[in-house]
Amino acid sequence: MIEIVILAMIAAFLGLRLYSVLGRRAEHEEEAVPTRFERSGESAPVRPAPAPAAELPRPAQDIGNLSAAAEQGLREITAADRRFDLASFLEGAKGAYAMVLEAFWRGDKEELRELCDDDVYESFVSAIDAREDAGETLNNRLVRIEDVNVHSAELANRTARISVSFVADIAAITRDRNGTVVAGSLNDAIESRDVWTFARKVSSTEPAWLLEETDAG
Repeated sequence: MIEIVILAMIAAFLGLRLYSVLGRRAEHEEEAVPTRFERSGESAPVRPAPAPAAELPRPAQDIGNLSAAAEQGLREITAADRRFDLASFLEGAKGAYAMVLEAFWRGDKEELRELCDDDVYESFVSAIDAREDAGETLNNRLVRIEDVNVHSAELANRTARISVSFVADIAAITRDRNGTVVAGSLNDAIESRDVWTFARKVSSTEPAWLLEETDAG
């Protein structure tokens, strides 16, 4: 009987020792284990921080008060097409704005075909056909373009897209088939606000941008 009690005590003692060892091991398993290149008690070697990504170039001109997304888009376009010049683009956009409006007012489908992509061209043609079917003509005049600014910009799938906001004064007259004025006045110009989106493949050898979308500003 005494022998059984003694064996039970020994078993309990060994069990406590085993629990103590496993418990300490479980606690230490959560700690970082030094490699063979690190000495005990020393901190891990400091690894140099990765070099920052190269900053995209800014357009040569002052891009004004733009959203972060628009500024990033211009930077990406400038990086992808070193020939891109923001001032020249905006001057070209002003010219395109006038040319497209005047071609639409005249009903010149051939010129619109050269300046617009397929969707915008078709929408202009539909409006011209409806106007002609009604026997109406437009006697409009672009008095002046007061303001031109970049509204948004992006580069996606190697296609640059820049939306430009225009503020312009336009004098407009609509005449019926008899030449009678049915709407508008050439003496009272109205302010027009538009946002037009121009697109161009940056890999294209053609410098021309096509009108891809028109929206009221």
